[in-house]
Amino acid sequence: MIKEAATPESGGDVKLEEFRKLVKAQFGENLEHATPANVREFVDRFEEEILQHKSGNRIVLTEKCKSYEEILKDFFAKTLELPPEEAVAALWPLALDLAFATIESQYSDRFASLFQDTD
Repeated sequence: MIKEAATPESGGDVKLEEFRKLVKAQFGENLEHATPANVREFVDRFEEEILQHKSGNRIVLTEKCKSYEEILKDFFAKTLELPPEEAVAALWPLALDLAFATIESQYSDRFASLFQDTD
């Protein structure tokens, strides 16, 4: 599904219109089918297939950052330098994942309080 957008001709980069089509095909025109679970699956699959395509199935770690905070700073600094289409394709899945992780956490808290008395 996602590999269709990442072609050798495009260097593995996902064009914005292709990315929109992927998202709408997965979640519906207005994201009406998005849930914390399928958002996480989509983001994982998207990252895996795009990274796999770009790296030729090999992942080489050349990370100079020593903490998660440094990794985040590096990611966002590099994303600022990307062409707009590539930046959107990098940032949108991250934002979607973080937003739905928050929803999942809220559901978890809500359900935990319902089941507290059953212990």
